[in-house]
Amino acid sequence: MRKFHVLLLGLLLAVSVGPAHAADNGSWSVYPASSQIAERPYFYLSADPGTTIEDKVVVANKTARPLAFRLYAADAYNTARDGGFAVRTLKEKQRGVGAWAKPARARVTVPAHGKVTVPFTLRVPADAEPGDHPGALVALDERVDQGDGSLALGVQRAVGARVYLRVGGPALAAIAVEDVHVTHHQPLVPGFGDSGATISYTLHNTGNVTLDPKVELRAEGLFGRTLLARDLSRIPSELLPGQRVRLTEPWRDAPRLDWGEVTLTASARDTRESASAAFFALPWLVAAVLAVALVVGAVLLVRARRARARRSAPVRPSPPAAPTPSRRRSSPSARP
Repeated sequence: MRKFHVLLLGLLLAVSVGPAHAADNGSWSVYPASSQIAERPYFYLSADPGTTIEDKVVVANKTARPLAFRLYAADAYNTARDGGFAVRTLKEKQRGVGAWAKPARARVTVPAHGKVTVPFTLRVPADAEPGDHPGALVALDERVDQGDGSLALGVQRAVGARVYLRVGGPALAAIAVEDVHVTHHQPLVPGFGDSGATISYTLHNTGNVTLDPKVELRAEGLFGRTLLARDLSRIPSELLPGQRVRLTEPWRDAPRLDWGEVTLTASARDTRESASAAFFALPWLVAAVLAVALVVGAVLLVRARRARARRSAPVRPSPPAAPTPSRRRSSPSARP
């Protein structure tokens, strides 16, 4: 059976309360080397196009045996599932931090309960676009855990320290809400079964800086009645530049019979945009009855029009009968 190697880069990059701590998975951790002022949870770097930054990353082994790692830099992106912070794999093409940052050592072996500090250089191209370029420095265990499941799933584990790089130049904060849709889930018979709706939409960071978005949801029914008004919580805490995230929001108390509009308003620092979508809620049984009524009405209307057309059509007079030619009897000619 073919084995599937899944590279897990769900990098445990949580921010702790109190002292900064490393991103780790329980076996090893990766974090910036302490500065002369304080410990750092992540790399916060600023540079102008064409300049070079030098820094150091620490890989710490928490196990009782030596561990070997592949070190590399990677670009970050928002996951399609929930908009979480994730980074590119080693085999994917890198265009930002992943292409510009180079560790001094591509592979390191960290002794049991020890740590290794590795310098790295980040060269910002002269033509680099201004704004935020998020990424990470990743320590990848290249061993593949074959697992014991029926699918023979292979797993590689990795941990990375986030890199937040800001390239000098004009900074533009801009957000857009796109492709708003409302999908109703109606029971066959009104009053029996669950009903509700799902609102789907896309958040798009159209600027060049990382955003911390907020989304407000509002729904209005007939005559401007407010049906729903709330702030959404299931949104990414960081929307990276250029990223799109498709999100859904359940509407459990959606009306079963109404006609209105849903509006989503996204806001972040110095930006605010809205988008709307109309909805028409109608139970399936009512819809079926109306459909049958419309079909029957259409058939009756067509028949009535045809009958009226036949009654109102002018009667054409019959053409006159052609005269029957008469036979002339010839009289006997006089004999001389």
